[in-house]
Amino acid sequence: MRGEASVTSPARGWRAAFLGSFIVLSAFKVMIACTLSPFGDEAFYWWESRHPAWGYSDLPPFTAWLIGLGEALAGHGLIGMRWPFLVMGAALPWLAVAMARRCFGARIGWQAGLAIMALPLAGTLGVLALPDVPLTLGFMLAFYALWRALEDDAWRHWLGLGMALALCWATHYRAAMIVLAGLVFFVLVPRGRAQWRNRRFWVAMGVALLGLVPLLISNLRDAGAGIAFQLVQRNPWQFHADALVQPLEQSGACTPLLYGLLLWTLWRCWRRRGQGGPWDLAAVTSAVFIFAYFGFGLFADDTRFRAHWPLPGYLPLLVLVPALLAEWRSRVGRVWVVAAFSLAVFGELLALAYLALAASDGGAAVLAHYKAFPGNFVGWRQAAAQVRQLRARDPKRMLVADNFMLGAELAFALDRPNAVYVLDNPLNVKHGRAPQLATWQRNEAALRREHAGAPVWLAVDETALSEREEPDWLRSLCSRIDGLAPVARVMAFDGRTRLSFYAGRVPVTPLPAQPARREQCVAWQRGYQAYLKAVKKLDAR
Repeated sequence: MRGEASVTSPARGWRAAFLGSFIVLSAFKVMIACTLSPFGDEAFYWWESRHPAWGYSDLPPFTAWLIGLGEALAGHGLIGMRWPFLVMGAALPWLAVAMARRCFGARIGWQAGLAIMALPLAGTLGVLALPDVPLTLGFMLAFYALWRALEDDAWRHWLGLGMALALCWATHYRAAMIVLAGLVFFVLVPRGRAQWRNRRFWVAMGVALLGLVPLLISNLRDAGAGIAFQLVQRNPWQFHADALVQPLEQSGACTPLLYGLLLWTLWRCWRRRGQGGPWDLAAVTSAVFIFAYFGFGLFADDTRFRAHWPLPGYLPLLVLVPALLAEWRSRVGRVWVVAAFSLAVFGELLALAYLALAASDGGAAVLAHYKAFPGNFVGWRQAAAQVRQLRARDPKRMLVADNFMLGAELAFALDRPNAVYVLDNPLNVKHGRAPQLATWQRNEAALRREHAGAPVWLAVDETALSEREEPDWLRSLCSRIDGLAPVARVMAFDGRTRLSFYAGRVPVTPLPAQPARREQCVAWQRGYQAYLKAVKKLDAR
């Protein structure tokens, strides 16, 4: 069907609006990507890229492969690491244009592209080198390929579906939700059930299974470490009532009025599902993402950021919402739509401004003043500068970090992936990185086995763990590195960033488990003193 109506203006005006918005948004994203320090997880993905493999203890390999490709073509650095993700993020609105244009005409197509860019989660996608970028693009490619395959049953579209699903499997374990959404469609929808007898469908599924090969190889090699982390270690599998606030989290992530508009669009798509494509496909896949993730979240991981999980489910709705709005004659409804997208654009500008401020020390200080301190993005430059000074003073000492994030950030800054060892911090286990460090022989056991008695520089991030966990960890450092002697300290942003540096030696023989009193450990003493100074500064403000 071809829609002839538009919301307000002809296709040419909407095309100009789309192109102008796309250019401005892309410029902002490139600027931020070139200046913002790596996110802790992002730095670890870079570390993985320097150890090519079929998979890792936290993720399948595609994110690391992309980073490796980016740096192979553009050199080491922020833009080298991030440019493939910027390109993938920029492809999303164009894909939305192609989808909507096919069914509803050029005007609706350009409006759909604008709608995708207006959603903060989608508009900012690609600034960071994270697996959500290829996973989201893979879902949209799969959605479009299936949409087309159901229309014309062409081999190229079925094969495109298989390749897109393979990309998703090679990117993240959350590809299982994409497969679940497709399975529900092929079971519940009549034209979906008809495909069980279509040999092209089965060939597509065979191609999709190729994406599981790296995942299976890596888990067989690592005794199932990746599956164990994603399915067992990070999920309590117990009901927690606090997760009932997920709709409020999603409302904040999407902006409230746009979230309401998306749910309205889902309802309208569901009512039209009997009309066939694309309404039935969008209704089923989006509903599975939104409601299944809500149910899953009631029992799963509630300690990590998860507002981005349902993002793929919103994108088909954004593709179709302009076509629905073109039929809407209510004046109140139009006001709601304008307000919804205006608030969404404002929210996206706030998100971009936050990232832009986080890219500089001055901007981070401004954010700290408004209690929005970007702790995951700051302090790494100061830590790297201090490490360079220490290495210049005594280059023979090995570098040891007290947790995987600090280790990854220092390895990235030095561009030396094999120059850093990491102590067995609880943070490594929490984020599923401990098995990977062991595989690389970069963990505490490898340090003691290969370098007993060797002098080291120890870098300690005193804010990496919670206030409850950090004191015990600092106290334990005296049983991990012998003869700790303070050599430097980085304390910035009113004490929100606190890093200590020590000289010491790798123990030749096991040290006492812990000092009898925590005050006897210099790492605890200095950490506690720095904490008190930080509290005083914050209280004085």
